[in-house]
Amino acid sequence: MALAAMRADTSSLTGKHPAHVFRPLSEMLSRWAADGIDTTLFHAGVENAKRRYAGYGLAAMLPLDRVLVGSDSSRAGAFGGFHHPDQGYRHLQMVAVITMYGPLERRNPERPVLALLDLLRAYSHDCLHYGSRRRYVDVAGVPVRTQYGINYRRATGQSYSAIDQRGTPHTRNLGIVMEGACDREARSITRQTAGRFGIKEPSDTLGALAFRDVTGTLADEDTARAVEIPESEEQTRYAAALSGYERGINRRYSHFLGEFAPGEEDECHTRLLAAIISGDVTALGTWLDERHGPGTFAGLFRTPGYFEPGLTA
Repeated sequence: MALAAMRADTSSLTGKHPAHVFRPLSEMLSRWAADGIDTTLFHAGVENAKRRYAGYGLAAMLPLDRVLVGSDSSRAGAFGGFHHPDQGYRHLQMVAVITMYGPLERRNPERPVLALLDLLRAYSHDCLHYGSRRRYVDVAGVPVRTQYGINYRRATGQSYSAIDQRGTPHTRNLGIVMEGACDREARSITRQTAGRFGIKEPSDTLGALAFRDVTGTLADEDTARAVEIPESEEQTRYAAALSGYERGINRRYSHFLGEFAPGEEDECHTRLLAAIISGDVTALGTWLDERHGPGTFAGLFRTPGYFEPGLTA
């Protein structure tokens, strides 16, 4: 009942962005199409995602009406997209909150093609979060998530895996691994869609960064330097958030695959996604054990104090 109530009211999520107007993704796409924007590439990318995700065991995509897209902002200089603050999929409400890429003081995107690619990346990403195996328990009337994909948390608070030390290029944190797996897949779909429709990289600095980001083609030099957009402090912050996410999530996940599946990165990635959807690590664990010895999964990720009594995360 508590979960049902949370899922019936999304105001706690959109209320964090009082300047933006949020509409369901289905409505947003219809509005854009009515205004002459060709949304074909988004729909084609989603069809590709459906086929691929079915192979991982995902039975249903995130309903478009459970994706809320922000635009028409009353805040001067507002800038949206995948790296806009405080957005993404929220499991308790079963809703994704995202923003239109580009200047948000508009009904329609300033750069429709780039906005549609950003939207495809965000939606494909959040569909995997939506489809990841979850388990909840009731603790004093409050729903507590004890499993998400292949990650666990005891009802008393202990986390299965620990937070990585700041600045490390590697990861032993299942949250990072699963986030990286979801984004690698979403960006692969977006990259394929951009190639299919012959979309070229923009020539301006932020546009080029955003295109490389959504297609998973960022180079080391893209994240090694600070990008300044003199005319917009908010766009400068967006570029910094983009670089930080690449270093903190995607590069760490790529490093993980290279560490434990050299030459078999794609196979490991595929097995990880299937395990995240099913919540069953048996096949993945066996595959890792064959390469690194018994108990690899727990040895990599489980903290020594996970089963100790009376601790909180």
